[in-house]
Amino acid sequence: MSDLISYQLEDGIATLTLSNGKVNAISPDVIAAFNAALDRAEQDRAIVIITGQPGILSGGYDLKVMTSGPQNAINLVAAGSTLARRMLAHPFPIIVACTGHAVAKGAFILLSSDYRIGVEGPFSIGLNEVQIGMTMHHVGIELARDRLRKSAFHRSVINGEMFDPAGAVDAGFLDKVVPAEQLLATAQAAAQQMKKINMTAHKNTKLKVRKALLETLDAAIEMDKQHLM
Repeated sequence: MSDLISYQLEDGIATLTLSNGKVNAISPDVIAAFNAALDRAEQDRAIVIITGQPGILSGGYDLKVMTSGPQNAINLVAAGSTLARRMLAHPFPIIVACTGHAVAKGAFILLSSDYRIGVEGPFSIGLNEVQIGMTMHHVGIELARDRLRKSAFHRSVINGEMFDPAGAVDAGFLDKVVPAEQLLATAQAAAQQMKKINMTAHKNTKLKVRKALLETLDAAIEMDKQHLM
């Protein structure tokens, strides 16, 4: 697999570890590596755990790409949004073991997954787009609207409020928080528990539950291609 995302398969669990510089920036190459890893996990019929480097899951899209020209930004966001949609419809469970900060696209990885475990510590989780001068894209708005608690949605998307791990559980970015040294063991235990699920029923139920969201995201992806910012 790619150096950007390592792939480890053990006992029916595929662990995808993102490693791209200090902030694990999401670049076109990272998205390609993500898709290749998900292809392989699907072939392996594996439950997926996505994780990052100590202290950070991801700081978001690669700003060098985002600032290199409007079309490059549109293309990167479209690829990232398509990845999010794919994750939401993935036929096997996706767990995120969030190793620390998860900002912008890093937080959207959380919102695109089935179960999210974070770590205790002075970490920031959330959508900072308006803080850095970016108007939130349609896909981001609709994904946040669906997955965040109603009381946190406007604070997160419109105000750019960032949350500590406990606050991120309350907002809807995370499902639970554990000490850092327990993170991967907790994720693996969750994956083992999910092995008891009938995977056909899981896939079909997931697609029923998320049908309206997936259709909304399909339309939003096209709108963002026309007018991202």
